[in-house]
Amino acid sequence: MTAGAFAGLSLDVPRIVGIINVTPDSFSDGGEALAVDDAVRRGRELIEAGADILDIGGESTRPGAKPVGVGQEITRVEPVVRALADEGYTVSIDSRRASVMAAAIEAGAKVINDITALTGDPESLALAAESDLPVILMHMQGDPGTMQGNPQYDDAAKEIFEYLQGRVEACREAGIGRSRIAVDPGIGFGKTLAHNLDILNRLDVYKDLGCPVLLGASRKSFIGHISREEAPKDRVPGSLAAVLSAYARGVRLFRVHDVTETRQALAVWQAIEKN
Repeated sequence: MTAGAFAGLSLDVPRIVGIINVTPDSFSDGGEALAVDDAVRRGRELIEAGADILDIGGESTRPGAKPVGVGQEITRVEPVVRALADEGYTVSIDSRRASVMAAAIEAGAKVINDITALTGDPESLALAAESDLPVILMHMQGDPGTMQGNPQYDDAAKEIFEYLQGRVEACREAGIGRSRIAVDPGIGFGKTLAHNLDILNRLDVYKDLGCPVLLGASRKSFIGHISREEAPKDRVPGSLAAVLSAYARGVRLFRVHDVTETRQALAVWQAIEKN
């Protein structure tokens, strides 16, 4: 994969997207940053640890999650986005709803991150195009409430490539240039363990999309399934293994909970490779 750039950041070095879940029920850290002050404090800590982008979401999309009301989602994220953007940080809004995206953009968000690849709301594609902001397009089979029921693929990595290729083209037709797009294969979103491993093993195929690839594998359940069914916060070593494997395959954007640990693992890997 070529180095390129995304959201004004050169990708000649790995870039870290730090997760801030302003929710009571996210799978790993639900409730920890539900209060505005806690979320803002979390953002500052992630920046200090080395995050390049802060990804703020107000709706849990864990398997089996139920959607929240649009007003509630806006109430959760808008003050956090505004506070962190006002402090000069690059903020991403993690939402599948156009009205939430719009509120976050007005509050200062500079990136749109959508688990539905701008298909979940009929207004989101046009909004993203008009915003002139970079977008992250993720693949998901089904929706959070049902996606892990019985996901099916004949060739997971290939089918996800074709889906993302279609979404990149739809964005381009809507006026979103390829330079504004990153893609995310959606580890754990409508995938079995075998599907996730197939995608992770073949991440280098996504270079042909001509867009930066983002990996979001942090603390996800597949790590526990491979290991000893550890709780989410005990899956950090496995998360780092996924990051390093992806880095070796050309990925340069990583969405993580554990910024300090990820930065250190990547720094050591890079030092060894350059020696």
